[in-house]
Amino acid sequence: MAESQSELRVADLALASGKAAFNAAIRSGEIVGLSGLDGHGQERFLEILAGLAQPASGRIAIAGTGADTGIESFRQAVRQGIAYLPRDRRATGIFPPLSILDNFSIATMGRDVRGGLISNRNRRERYARFHKQLAIVAPNGNAPITSLSGGNQQKVLLARWLAHDPRFLLLNDPTRGVDIATRHTLYGVFHELARDGMALVVLSSEIEEIVALCHRVLVFREDELFATLSGDDLTSDRVIAAMFGRSQ
Repeated sequence: MAESQSELRVADLALASGKAAFNAAIRSGEIVGLSGLDGHGQERFLEILAGLAQPASGRIAIAGTGADTGIESFRQAVRQGIAYLPRDRRATGIFPPLSILDNFSIATMGRDVRGGLISNRNRRERYARFHKQLAIVAPNGNAPITSLSGGNQQKVLLARWLAHDPRFLLLNDPTRGVDIATRHTLYGVFHELARDGMALVVLSSEIEEIVALCHRVLVFREDELFATLSGDDLTSDRVIAAMFGRSQ
C-alpha cells in the first residue's frame, strides 16, 4: 500500500539548458496530468521523474520518509517506490517470446525464489490478484503475451509494476491504442489507487482524458512549465490555450 504522507518533490528543475526552472510537488492520493504540444517537455519531465533522464539542473526527491531521498537513476527510482509504465508497450514493455505469467513476474522474480528455485505457485497467486483487479482477459497465464489484445497487454504491464506496491505510478499515455471498455477499466483502477493513497502522474495525448481523470494538470510549452490548472480552471479550453502559450 502507498504511504499516506509520501510526496515527490521537484526543486529548481530545468528541463533543458537556458530554460526556466520550476518547483512542483506530487502528493499521495492525487492524480496529476501532464500536457503540452508534442515535444514541448512533458514527456522529458515524466522520464526525469522516473530516473530515465537527467535534468539540466535541479533535483527530484521523495519526502515523507524521515529525510528527502534524491532520485538520480531508474534503478534508484524503483527502489524508492516509483513505477513507470512506458508509452510503447511493444518496443519497451512486453517480452514477446515469453508467456503472460513470465511478462508479469519478470520484475519481481526475486520474490519467488525458494531454495534456489522459482516458486510457480507464488507467481500464480500474485498474478491472480491483479488478473481480477484489472479484469485481464486471457486464456491462462501460460499463454503467449502476444495472444492478448493490446489493451490486455497493457493491463499485464500495469500489473507488473503494481506488484512492486509503488508509492508513485508514472503513466505515459496509458490508454493509447486500447478499446473503450479497457479504457474505462483503467480509469476505475487509477481512481481506486489514488483513493488508497498512491500518487499518479499521467501523461496523455488526449486533453479530455486528463481533464476528466486528473486533480491537477501541468501544461508544458517550449521545455518550460507554462501553467498549472486545477479546480474550476481545469477545462479543455484552458488546457488548449496554455498549450499555445495563451492564458484565459
